[in-house]
Amino acid sequence: MVGRDQAAPPADQLAAMDLTDAVQNHAFSDRVLIRSIVGRPDGGAGLAGQRVRAAGWVRTGREQGKGTFAFLELNDGSCPANLQVIVDAGVAVLSKLVATGTCVVVDGILKVPPEGTRQRIELRVEKVVHIGEVDPAKYPIPKTKLTLEFLRDHLHLRSRTNTIAAIARIRNALAFATHSFFQEHHFLYVHTPILTTSDCEGAGEMFQVTTLISEAEKLEKELIKNPPPSEADIEAARQLVSERGEAVKQLKAAKASKADIAASVAELNKAKESLSKLEERSKLKPGIPQKDGKIDYTQDFFARQAFLTVSGQLQVETYACAVSNVYTFGPTFRAEHSHTSRHLAEFWMVEPEIAFADLQDDMSCAEAYVKYMCKWLLEKCLDDMEFMAKNYDKGCIDRLRMVASTPFVRISYTEAVELLEEAVRGGKKFENEVEWGIDLASEHERYLTEVKFQKPVIVYNYPKGIKAFYMRLNDDLKTVAAMDVLVPKVGNYRDGAAS
Repeated sequence: MVGRDQAAPPADQLAAMDLTDAVQNHAFSDRVLIRSIVGRPDGGAGLAGQRVRAAGWVRTGREQGKGTFAFLELNDGSCPANLQVIVDAGVAVLSKLVATGTCVVVDGILKVPPEGTRQRIELRVEKVVHIGEVDPAKYPIPKTKLTLEFLRDHLHLRSRTNTIAAIARIRNALAFATHSFFQEHHFLYVHTPILTTSDCEGAGEMFQVTTLISEAEKLEKELIKNPPPSEADIEAARQLVSERGEAVKQLKAAKASKADIAASVAELNKAKESLSKLEERSKLKPGIPQKDGKIDYTQDFFARQAFLTVSGQLQVETYACAVSNVYTFGPTFRAEHSHTSRHLAEFWMVEPEIAFADLQDDMSCAEAYVKYMCKWLLEKCLDDMEFMAKNYDKGCIDRLRMVASTPFVRISYTEAVELLEEAVRGGKKFENEVEWGIDLASEHERYLTEVKFQKPVIVYNYPKGIKAFYMRLNDDLKTVAAMDVLVPKVGNYRDGAAS
């Protein structure tokens, strides 16, 4: 949980940097982001002597010098690195500060630590502005390394760990970069519905949205608490309506006063209203409403079946036919019962649509987008990617650099199958059979990207039988203008198409 070592910056970076710059407060706070201190090329050394207010949560803390001072590793989530904070016992009660998870706000002076330490800058505290104490015996996120499975049970605190915080910053960067890429290339961002009545891809694996179940549960509880009227109750109400009606007739026949007749009519109307309510209530039945043996969706919220969207493509295509270049970027949902890392119940999907373009243009757009994302991470999130390389995937940074700088190979589906068949004849064994007309399995895609070409591959012109209905049929009447981008060690970008 501690910050990574901060190596000295290259001399040319130091020469180009104005080390006299004053550190800036956050735009909407009186504190300084830790990233703006330790994230500088000089590690913050050029800020020595400046007074700042820092705030964050203690990653690690320890009392030193027989309780005369304490070291705190403070992190505010702005970067993976921590700011080392030194507090003297005369400034605050040290035992309240050192527990992992403690929230603190401190004022102090930035100073260069003694030689031989890994930090380039540290904060000597002059005043402790705020302490949000934790009980070390109950705080569930210790400073030891934790499994991702463990963090699932502590969702409200898991973002304080290096891994989840890094993932959050990376996702934030990629989302921002997605919008930057398409905006720079003159695409219009379209918000498509999350609730829909259409199955965009025809797969049928959709989460249904309905109020029928909750309404049925409410009704069941209501009927238990207030049972529906009996036949006797309804008959008594009908008899009362008859009596009230007869009374009105008699008053009119006797030429009674208008006031007496009006009062009698009011009593009649009241009896009719009561009867109507009783008859309506008597029709209430527990359970989901049905008609002709099927669920009656006319009683549902939208008066028909509705679902969480699997794609915004159908809606965004209508905009492409009006404003040319568009994209949608939002949550999509799949109800497939496949609990693997390749299948998610909820994920965010980017779907661009380009008018007046063919499959070659589509492939160029996809390649440019993937490269743009990789370059963005290398430029904006290198510290987080270094953390990922150190702890999870040693080759992730090299792979980003390779994808960002390497032209993608483009081969047809038929050529891909021929290459796989050639590999089989050469002794390569696949668990899944290779033949024209089947969808490529993960092992086939990995062979093409990691063994055969060792770079990203775009496979295009798939058999029409394994692709969606909306893809344009090619002149051979056997394949459709569809393409997948395959990236080594990563996976694929599915179902780019011309339609």
